[in-house]
Formats: sequence, C-alpha cells, structure tokens
Amino acid sequence: MTSPQQTPSADPAESRTIVHVLRHGEVHNPKGILYGRLPGYRLSVTGQAQARTVASVLSSHDITHVVASPLQRAQETATPIADTHGLTLATDDNLIEAANDFEGLKVSVGDGALRRPRHWWKLRDPFTPSWGEPYLQIAHRMLAAVNTARVAAVGHEAVCVSHQLPVWTLRRFLQGERLWHDPRHRQCGLASLTSLVYEGDTLVDIVYSEPAGASDPRVTGA
Repeated sequence: MTSPQQTPSADPAESRTIVHVLRHGEVHNPKGILYGRLPGYRLSVTGQAQARTVASVLSSHDITHVVASPLQRAQETATPIADTHGLTLATDDNLIEAANDFEGLKVSVGDGALRRPRHWWKLRDPFTPSWGEPYLQIAHRMLAAVNTARVAAVGHEAVCVSHQLPVWTLRRFLQGERLWHDPRHRQCGLASLTSLVYEGDTLVDIVYSEPAGASDPRVTGA
C-alpha cells in the first residue's frame, strides 16, 4: 500500500483526494458496558492523549475538512485536528455508532447479558445482524459521509471521525468482502486511521495506520 501523502492536481476530475476515516480514542467507561449511542461517554485521559497524537501526526497534512459523528467521544477526538488546521468542526449523523440492542449492557465473555437466555434470540442471525443495525445500512451511510467529505476536500485531505464497527464495515464493503465477520479480528484500533485514497472519483488505495499505537479490538467498550 502507498503512503497517504497528498499530491495535488489542478483538475478536480484527476485530483488526488484522501479521506482519513478515524476511529475515536479510548473512552472513560468504568462499568465496561456497551455504550453504543448513549450520551455522555467522553474520552479518557488516555483517549485525550491519543487524539492529540493523531492531531500532531496529521499536522503536516493538507487537511481542509474535518467532520465527526455527533457522539461526544468522536467530537472530542476530532477537535484537536480541526484546531490544528484552523478549521470549523462539522458534524455528520451518518458517522454515528451502529445501533445495537445490547446498548447499555455488559456483553463481555463470562458475564453480563450474553449469559441470560432471554437475550439469546437476538443472536439468531449473525449475518444481518439480528441484534442491531444491518451491516449494509451501516456501509451505505458511511460511504455517503465519506463521499460528502471527499467532495468538500477535493484535491486535498479530509478527516471523518467515527466508531470501530462503522469504520470496519465500510472498509470491508469497499474491499468487496462479506460484511458479517468475527469482531475479534477487526483491524481498527483506537485512534487508528483508515485512509481512503481517491484519484478523481475512483478509490485507488486503502491505507491503515495506528499513529497512537495498537489496541485490542476484543476489549468491550474501549
């Protein structure tokens, strides 16, 4: 894969545009629940440091547009990047976390909701999935957000701050892979970048990087 550095072009139809899809940083979640779209979940001290690190790494990039999910943790991750580039942070509801029927519950192996038979029916279909927002719907709304950001930053770079499942679903969709998957194998660490490189309207490369370091995708509520 190529390096996600900007190569500007005068013709928008031939311009190289990069859309960095950023997962938010670590969240303060002392109860270890699946918080989903619940309000009030802010970045932890570590998450704040991760956000600053990503902002520093991207400070030399030609970023002209920064947009985030409306959830607090995404807004807080995006703010240092927008501030570094003197940009107004935009919000796009299409970048929001996936809806999930287990929101507000513990779902770790060995404890919580998954031990209770009354919840098992929700697991009947892992392909759609039956417990939450359909993967295809997630992919389509994420792609809509990316396309909006790409147009806003044509010939330059944009940053879209979202959440692990939406980012990973988008990547699998763009790579032509099946959308159902094993969550333990997601390549989408905390504060990681999935950079989409476009030549005109054509996606030519996907570059994954972890500027704030690696993290475990199996940690619930990270």
